[in-house]
Amino acid sequence: MSDSSATPHRKLKFLPTAATFKLMEPLGVGTVGAVYRAESPDIDAPIAVKLLHPIIADDPTIVDRFQREIMIMERLSHPNIVRNYGGGIMDGQYFYAMQLLKHGTLRDRLKKSGPLSWQQAASFTAQIAAALQHAHNHGIIHRDLKSSNLFFGDEGQIILGDFGIARDTHEADVTGDGITVGTYAYMSPEQICADKQISGKADLYSLGCVIVEMLTGKPPFVGLNFAQIWDQHLHAQPKSMRELGIDCPEWFDDLIMQLLEKDPELRPFNARSVQGLIRERFEELSEEDLAQLNQSMPPVEDVKSHNTLSTNWLLLGILLIVTIIFFSLLT
Repeated sequence: MSDSSATPHRKLKFLPTAATFKLMEPLGVGTVGAVYRAESPDIDAPIAVKLLHPIIADDPTIVDRFQREIMIMERLSHPNIVRNYGGGIMDGQYFYAMQLLKHGTLRDRLKKSGPLSWQQAASFTAQIAAALQHAHNHGIIHRDLKSSNLFFGDEGQIILGDFGIARDTHEADVTGDGITVGTYAYMSPEQICADKQISGKADLYSLGCVIVEMLTGKPPFVGLNFAQIWDQHLHAQPKSMRELGIDCPEWFDDLIMQLLEKDPELRPFNARSVQGLIRERFEELSEEDLAQLNQSMPPVEDVKSHNTLSTNWLLLGILLIVTIIFFSLLT
């Protein structure tokens, strides 16, 4: 049941959802909350509901971060980003509802089946890049891109989730100055150094780490502790896929190495350029190569522009043409 009433110390910074929810079995428990499968007469889709633990509901920092994640998700709508169904207060506990992702994560897939072919890795890379560009267009830097935060949708597509430590560049960073956030194996050098000027290129570095993991089964840098891993992120040159004996075309190997550049300015201009490069190269593939892919690439995420009717129709026309061209290669 959805209860949007809030006591004075539990004020919402967003409009609560009007939908009601019935909690079912728990799906997981974390340090700040628990996730349940849920049903709603107002939403015709499988749902997961995340509840903030009541014992920390009075911690202003945690509550602020929890509400920020909800507000961030309200701004994002993309086929490769987990869908948000709003939040509020339920039986005295903060909650938000989201798309139920029941097909596991990329990390699960790699552990079970091993590394991917370069074609499949490239296809997933394009989907991840599309999700990142959409987030970056809205001023959101994920900061925790990793294989365990990449889920599979019902059609096998990649879906980016867990924006819990994402940075909203339009607001003050709640993590504070000089505080390092992220996951060791995927953190960009600027995240490790707690750079105040962090940009979307930090997510591109993490994307490079994810691609290496897709192709080899592990991120580019491993160690016994975070200090060893951080030192490699800051100073070590990653090995190319060709050096590792991975079946991978030169252009894709070069893209990976560019994503893993220590200097953000040497990385690709943005996520859209990564997606665009992969699309161009896929158009050069033979029908046999394309047949190895089980997913088509999503539409190219365009740079954010004014939301005018003419612009929207122009983009729709462009996306339709691109889609027709791509699918003509599959037939």
